Amino acid sequence: MVGFLEDIQIEDLSIPFTAVATNIVTKKEVWLNTGSLFDAIRASVSLPLFFTPVIHGEAILIDGGVLNPVPIAPTFNDNTDVTIAVNLGAPPLKKTPESNTTIDTATSIGKFQHEIKKFLENNNLTSPDSPIKKLSMYEVADRAFDTMQSTIARQKIAAYPPDIEIEIARNVCGTLEFNKAAEMIAFGYKKAQAAFAAIDEAEG
Repeated sequence: MVGFLEDIQIEDLSIPFTAVATNIVTKKEVWLNTGSLFDAIRASVSLPLFFTPVIHGEAILIDGGVLNPVPIAPTFNDNTDVTIAVNLGAPPLKKTPESNTTIDTATSIGKFQHEIKKFLENNNLTSPDSPIKKLSMYEVADRAFDTMQSTIARQKIAAYPPDIEIEIARNVCGTLEFNKAAEMIAFGYKKAQAAFAAIDEAEG
């Protein structure tokens, strides 16, 4: 990530910034608004099973979405007129943006996971035609995490409603689909423009 992001201090940014992570030692949400920008982002995106946790003092930090996928509260002390929240857990679309690249996560399953899979099959705990057979360990974890985040996001937005909420359907991009970055940036721009256009229309 350092190759794509200059490692500067958060205090030196022209716009206030806070990254949200989860401390798995204290089981609490952590707001990172000072120190290394790289370390703060690295901690806030440490999705379990996909990225290793980050050691921060005595804390062990993972993705902030474990506890708060739509962190609005960190903006309460900011001197801003409008709060905009981007909710990545919106209801899924029936048709999603197409991609020409697929990510093979099955190769990530090691020998130990393969032995467990054989044990389940040999003991009739899974059937050949089961939908589970089509999912890798990482895909199951990703979907479980996605389900959890969607539920928490709804609760957080209900508790701390933003001025503007931009909803992104949770199935438009998978966790490992890095090849869709440009497509998702364009998609986000369109959603933001639509959200602001709706506000302008409502205000007449």
